[in-house]
Amino acid sequence: MTRQLLTLAAILFVPTILHATEPPRPNIILMLADDQGWNGTSVAMQPDVPSSKSDVHKTPNLEKLAAQGMRFSAAYAPAPVCSPTRISILTGRSPAALHWTKAASPEAGRKLIEPTNVKAIADGETTVAELLRTAGYATAHYGKWHIRGGGPAKHGYDDSDGDTGNEEAFKYTDPNPVNIFGMVKSATAFMEKSKKAGKPFYIQMSWNALHAAGNANKATLAKYEKLNLGNEKRTQVAAITEDLDTGVGALLKAIDDLELTGTTYVIYTSDNGAGAGSRGALHGGKGDVYEGGIRVPFIVRGPGVKANLWCHTRVVGYDFLPTFCEWAGVPAVKLPKVVEGGSLVKVIADGKGEVKRPRDGLVFHFPHYQGAPPHSAIIVGDLKLMKFYEDNRVLLFDLAQDLREQTDLSKKRPEDTAKLEKQLTEYLKAVDAQMPTPNPKYDPKAPPPPQKKKGSKNDKDTE
Repeated sequence: MTRQLLTLAAILFVPTILHATEPPRPNIILMLADDQGWNGTSVAMQPDVPSSKSDVHKTPNLEKLAAQGMRFSAAYAPAPVCSPTRISILTGRSPAALHWTKAASPEAGRKLIEPTNVKAIADGETTVAELLRTAGYATAHYGKWHIRGGGPAKHGYDDSDGDTGNEEAFKYTDPNPVNIFGMVKSATAFMEKSKKAGKPFYIQMSWNALHAAGNANKATLAKYEKLNLGNEKRTQVAAITEDLDTGVGALLKAIDDLELTGTTYVIYTSDNGAGAGSRGALHGGKGDVYEGGIRVPFIVRGPGVKANLWCHTRVVGYDFLPTFCEWAGVPAVKLPKVVEGGSLVKVIADGKGEVKRPRDGLVFHFPHYQGAPPHSAIIVGDLKLMKFYEDNRVLLFDLAQDLREQTDLSKKRPEDTAKLEKQLTEYLKAVDAQMPTPNPKYDPKAPPPPQKKKGSKNDKDTE
């Protein structure tokens, strides 16, 4: 009888032991810079490409973060402009599928008429914050929201700065440029509160920088003015970049001080490429889907992530939702069927492998005028096809050999060109992507229409 009781006690005790040894659910902090190009920091994004880091911008705290974690050399923003990337990250869906592919207003008087965009996140969209809440997470969003819909509070966030846009950046000056340090203060308080409550947390830090670069701290501006960088804009961007890095360092210190480093994933990336291209490393920039418009910095540090490791797998911003959900223990069956991203958990574990998504390839759809005429692109493996809708011209590049996209291979590799163009067309049709249409009133002899100034401190629709 005694032996039977001991056996029963042992059986009942085993689940208790297993439960007690389960690792705690990790905290997750996503930092999203604004308009920071692939080589916009002093962290090299690709080991064999010297120009994958800036020779002007100084970001020592990001250097430290990269040394402690993993860098992705081929990370992509879902769109070459702001708002489409932000809603894509939140929902795990591509901008093409969401029908939100541009933030600024359409340009009239062009050969093609731009499609009308959705201008607010719908109530019916399921966000990463809402999914993490089901797993018991406390959630917060600080900084630039820029997708309306009632603001973060209506879409799964317990705390936030509200329904903000670019106008928020212009409100804050020295000693709190574009609210960098105010955001750090809010995030620190939220981490403290969550720790005391025993809850894991998810925080999205949607930095206002690099917008309103002229609001950089005076001392930082003075430092870069002495370097004679050539123009005021470049000086201001260098200064606000360093101020942002200082904010990153302050947030990392807060994580350390709260003894949360070992249980917290920290991700750093950007919403699109640099506003004026990427100065030699890549072709193109914000407003087009050449590499300069969509390839962005991406660093991750956290539990189990090996130090100073590189990953060359192609990843995209809408991979974050399934990744964060897997970290949090949200069952895959709870994810909406329309999610297009794939989990990065296995890739982050060792820097190798491929991401499993519902469809092969990455599609970037920009049926608008901004950096280039309306166009789309698809990347499969190392091959990238671009299609321009004014004349249906296609270009084919091998990114492994031609990172700057200088050599068109479409005529030399017609089979690959036809295959990728077909795949692009089928994808856009499958998600009912909006397309540009001919403008019956177009006058090729008329002067180009005036461009609306971007980055206005009063306009929520600017990028």
